[in-house]
Amino acid sequence: MAKPVPHDEGKHAAPQLAETIGRNLRRLRVRQGYSLERLAQASGVSRGMLGQIELGKSVPTISLLWKVAKALDVPFSAFNVDVEPTQSIVLRARDAKILTSHDGSFSSRSLFPYDGARKVEFYELELAPHSEERAEAHALGTTENLIVSQGEIAVVVGTEPHHLKEKDAVLFQADVPHIYRNTGNSKAVIYLVMSYTDPVAG
Repeated sequence: MAKPVPHDEGKHAAPQLAETIGRNLRRLRVRQGYSLERLAQASGVSRGMLGQIELGKSVPTISLLWKVAKALDVPFSAFNVDVEPTQSIVLRARDAKILTSHDGSFSSRSLFPYDGARKVEFYELELAPHSEERAEAHALGTTENLIVSQGEIAVVVGTEPHHLKEKDAVLFQADVPHIYRNTGNSKAVIYLVMSYTDPVAG
């Protein structure tokens, strides 16, 4: 599950992403007083794998990183902090830090800078034809608002399915397990706004 799956255009992006995630994982773990062993028990991710991530030797998959974020009670974006706020911030596509699923069928790109506490996050998601991504429940009160930019998908919230075509949108409570499923024959592109009840540290 934790095999590196780089998706960036530049070959340098994956090592940079691994270093950024590793540095922030160690910072967050130490700040909360977790040993690697304790975090492994809380997250279900092996101590060895956590150690490899902290050393910047492995880029974790989305599902693995969600487990660690949930165990530390921090937002998913907290692992990518490396941008200082300025009056205007341009997020170049070539510099994007893109996380993918183990088989590469699902990818997530952050469309916001990591500039401190925030209540809203913005993502671009891509899903290969006839594939799905399962997401664990987020913090209580978290909502997701998404719109399908390209393709056709089903979003299953708990046990409730929502079938969406291009330009369709849905708003749902994301504090329950949910699934993104591409039901079409072409790649699906989705834009997602995640809102938290309380500000979270970016």
